[in-house]
Amino acid sequence: MTIGEHLSALYRLPARTFPGPDARTDDLPEADAVAWRITSDVYDADENWTDAFARFCSVVDTTRVRALIVGAWQEAYETEPSDVVEALLAARDRFPALRALFVGDMVGEECEISWINQTDVTPLLDGFPELVEFGVRGGSELRFPAVKHTGLRKLVMQTGGLPAEVVRGVGASELPALEHLDLWLGTPEYGGDSEAADLEPILSGDRLPRLRHLALRNSEMQDAVAAAVAAAPVVARLEVLDLSMGVLTDEGGAALLSGQPLTHLKKLDLHHHYLSEPVQERIRQTLTTEGVEVDLDRDDADEDEEDDGTVWRFVAVGE
Repeated sequence: MTIGEHLSALYRLPARTFPGPDARTDDLPEADAVAWRITSDVYDADENWTDAFARFCSVVDTTRVRALIVGAWQEAYETEPSDVVEALLAARDRFPALRALFVGDMVGEECEISWINQTDVTPLLDGFPELVEFGVRGGSELRFPAVKHTGLRKLVMQTGGLPAEVVRGVGASELPALEHLDLWLGTPEYGGDSEAADLEPILSGDRLPRLRHLALRNSEMQDAVAAAVAAAPVVARLEVLDLSMGVLTDEGGAALLSGQPLTHLKKLDLHHHYLSEPVQERIRQTLTTEGVEVDLDRDDADEDEEDDGTVWRFVAVGE
């Protein structure tokens, strides 16, 4: 499956696409009322992203803007967004109210998630120290060396394959205010070469004292992730644990059931899974009776069996 819809909201503000160069701009909403999506076209762009951003800055009161969404940039399938990052950083003094930023809001028709070329996005965190939410889509060439940010409360990385170096960079970062971490680990085929051991700094919780929502999902190694989570110190302080969208089988389900108690959670999200009905029922009986919301929707999880008996299972979002 690919991503078929743009972000509908960011920072609890409805998303609004800034009009193209030939559209009216005299009927725009208040600058602080929406999350502004600034976009170009991946193919045959009439206006590149930086020009669209410059137009936006000339029309909208940027001192009141609270959330920005970077949509498509030209030739995103082979061009990293260095000029996008540079434009945002050059304008940072014009955005004193900015609290949320998302880079790469493209759907499959524009650019498949694993084709989106990214870059080192940490300069944006350094340049906007007041950000509380930051997200990125696309793992190709994505870099995230260890960073320190005292205000960030939510970090989201949506990929079909998250490089191990990025996972280790997140784990080594100092994010004392972070409450919500969402990593789409993906598959080796699309660059997701991390192993469960790479998650240890995150699962220890040592650098994440305020973490309450942990999502390690869309992973081909979801069973290994579940086994690591089952004994992870950080779990005791979580309210939401999300291991959805991946190849979670009975092996991973059994690891969760035999590990530390999860009855303190508000929600356990396992949707898009490959659990048998007996294991699903054990999870339901163990947790729902304690008031935990459990999502065991199989969603679009499917599997293919070859003539030789080999079974292929798939993450929710790959290419």
